[in-house]
Amino acid sequence: MRQLEQLTRRRQAVDVQLDEVGRLIGDLEAELAEEERGVSRLEGGFSAFLAGLTGSREEKLAGEKAKALAVRQRLEGQRTRLEWLNTDRAALEEALAEVGSAPEEFTELLERKERMLVESSDPRGRELAEIAQRLAEVDADLREHEEAHRAGVAAAHAVGQVLRCLGGARGASTWDMLGGGGGIADMMERGHLLNADEAAWHAQHLLDVFARELVDIGVHVSPALPKVDTRWFADMFFDNIVTDAIKHQRIARTGEAVGDVAEWVGGTVNGLAARCGELTRGRDSFVARREDVLTG
Repeated sequence: MRQLEQLTRRRQAVDVQLDEVGRLIGDLEAELAEEERGVSRLEGGFSAFLAGLTGSREEKLAGEKAKALAVRQRLEGQRTRLEWLNTDRAALEEALAEVGSAPEEFTELLERKERMLVESSDPRGRELAEIAQRLAEVDADLREHEEAHRAGVAAAHAVGQVLRCLGGARGASTWDMLGGGGGIADMMERGHLLNADEAAWHAQHLLDVFARELVDIGVHVSPALPKVDTRWFADMFFDNIVTDAIKHQRIARTGEAVGDVAEWVGGTVNGLAARCGELTRGRDSFVARREDVLTG
């Protein structure tokens, strides 16, 4: 019965996540269509003619293409996230099908236990039944908290990887701002940002899993990482201290936002670990009491 309720809550949680990702994909598809129209206007037509007169056509076209590429990458990331969520939901449906008869079996078990207690004249029988029920509840709570803790640890490691990649990008950006990096620093920075973007999608998937595990213990959250901006088209035309400073600030702000998520995950994981300890001690006390009743 407890497992059925747990799986049902998880399915509801993944449905919420699927709705959220569906809306994001719709928004990104509309945004991408608009960006691609901007590219088309600059590649041909009156807008291209005007841009050509001012001598800025190539710069504007490169900028529009870069923005379209950034949106396309985010759209692909959300579509991949959607595939992960659909896979998770299918697994939950299979698990629910396996335990679908749990309510009927649980009711039958309770009826048998009730008859046993009514017919029993030994007072220890009733106490043992109460201990068994409490022990089952504590075991279920402990299992759910341990599962949430494991998911949180995995999410924490993944978010930490995003922070490490952003730290590398920030270091390269600092080097570039100081004038010592040039093109090499730009390439290093972009490489770190691309790694951070890939790591962020993986981390978001694990955060989604963590959120569903937290639902089992009554915590409803939707942790989300900020997008990692991998644009560097400005470097090709406007590589100067102003642009470098803007890039540096952008990386720093993203790192701070990811750091906030990492701090929340870490605090939640620590809280779960403490709760697991409490539940373990409670379970041990019930086990000891059962042994006392049986041997007393």
